[in-house]
Amino acid sequence: MEESSVKTLNDFIRFRSAPVLSQAQKPKLLNELLASMKEAEWFTIGIMSNSKEEAISTLRTIENFFSWTPMRLENIPEEAGPVFLKGNQKSGNALIRIEYGLGEGILMTGQKNSDQEPLETWGPLPLDFFK
Repeated sequence: MEESSVKTLNDFIRFRSAPVLSQAQKPKLLNELLASMKEAEWFTIGIMSNSKEEAISTLRTIENFFSWTPMRLENIPEEAGPVFLKGNQKSGNALIRIEYGLGEGILMTGQKNSDQEPLETWGPLPLDFFK
């Protein structure tokens, strides 16, 4: 799929890894994401990356972008390899595990404080989406 075919957040659903976006695409998609996020009270974040360093850096960029309290990192693997970082804004915890066979990108899920199902998951967004 060409980068120009990504027009809305729903287009990301078809990807296993985040697509490359042009600088022209990012503002529109970011505005759509911000509007969609308004329904949520808190968020879970999934970051699929080639290294724990890249995943942690991406998490910190997201936290900075949204002015979130930094999450506590737990279970950081000592070995190198591709990772999945799962962060929970409500608990303030983020776990990292080595996981092979994943794509690359950011998955964000809007949550409510009630026992309802999650609102929506967006992504996989590029790792540099919030830079």
